[in-house]
Amino acid sequence: MTTIWDGIIIGGAGGAIAGITVYLVKYIHEKWTESRDKKTIYNWLKKTTSDKDDDPTFRSTKAIASWCNLTPERVKYICSIHEKIFLSTGDKDNLWSLYEREARSIYDERGVIDVSN
Repeated sequence: MTTIWDGIIIGGAGGAIAGITVYLVKYIHEKWTESRDKKTIYNWLKKTTSDKDDDPTFRSTKAIASWCNLTPERVKYICSIHEKIFLSTGDKDNLWSLYEREARSIYDERGVIDVSN
């Protein structure tokens, strides 16, 4: 009788360990893929957007998806969770940039800018 219960306990423990392992592998894969997609989109936006003349360049979700080889839904998700990518607050929607439309301090990472116009 004890061998039956031993088998049940060992089988249950093995199943629990296998379930936890599958969950952890899936979670790690999702986070790694998310990190890779964040880096891809951020680097592409860094190359194609600018913050010149107080009119930052924005790129559409469709353009980002096309250039980064991702689906538009994935681009929307990644851009919305990325802390350095901003959604346009203008008339057109689904536009993204690394720069906000708000005025920034003259002591930003860009260095001191000339304000004597």
